[in-house]
Amino acid sequence: MLKFKEIEISDKQWIQPLLELSDYQGCEYNFTNNFVWKDIFDNTVSRWQDFYICRSGDGFIFPAGRGDIKGLIHELDEYCRSVGLKFRFVSMDRSAKLLLEQEFPGEFEFFSKDDYFDYIYSAEALRTLKGKKLHSKRNYINRFKELDYTFERITPDNIAECREMSAEWCRRNNCEINPDKSDEMCAVGVGLEHYFKLGLEGGLIRVNGKVQAFSYGERQNSNTFVTHVEKAFTDLDGAYPMINWLIANELCGGYEYINREEDMGEENLRKAKRSYHPAYMLEKYTAVRIGGK
Repeated sequence: MLKFKEIEISDKQWIQPLLELSDYQGCEYNFTNNFVWKDIFDNTVSRWQDFYICRSGDGFIFPAGRGDIKGLIHELDEYCRSVGLKFRFVSMDRSAKLLLEQEFPGEFEFFSKDDYFDYIYSAEALRTLKGKKLHSKRNYINRFKELDYTFERITPDNIAECREMSAEWCRRNNCEINPDKSDEMCAVGVGLEHYFKLGLEGGLIRVNGKVQAFSYGERQNSNTFVTHVEKAFTDLDGAYPMINWLIANELCGGYEYINREEDMGEENLRKAKRSYHPAYMLEKYTAVRIGGK
């Protein structure tokens, strides 16, 4: 019988190789995301043969790894029966959906909602910002370059300033009365606390010596960098486009794509992400076992 445990930072050593076997592009297939959101989404983990299984609340992220998929589904069936849980997968990409349809025809019902699709951008497009569609982004950056700014990689010497800026961002944006923002900034704090053990990469912008923006992410799969966090003070015109552009140029030179994750149905975030014209949206699905089989 499968047993699930709380995810810990030390689990990265066995989880990461299994994630790499599947090479999924979706942001749920990322140890950092599973770890920093663990308390908010009640993420627990298990291993079966060469599969990594993450239970997130009352569903399972479709397992990453390789091996006997039918045997794995049987094990998950048994587990769900033993704990009285409806069997469902969440955050599946199209390839996982096709695999279930092929191996278990007619046994799963599929749903999708674009609030949870990932925004996938051409890394080259974000580095160069060429073309009429991104003209306004270039204008913001050119004006920002007139300021007394510097860019630095996040290091042990300056990460405390990122924490201070994150706390100030939260105060300015009323996180204490907005549960979604509060949850997000909790996850950001966990990421900053374990930044180096998680293997994250990021940078910050100073203006007149003070940190005004920071961002971090990491390698998602063989051709994609994932941006987990991007924070800037909006009273500084162009700070968001500038940190976006700098991260694309300083950290993403070897990648074909940049995954900037979901918009979760938040209208302002959706507008901002669409304004960069993604190469495509990574569709994700929920699969529910029909009849509780």
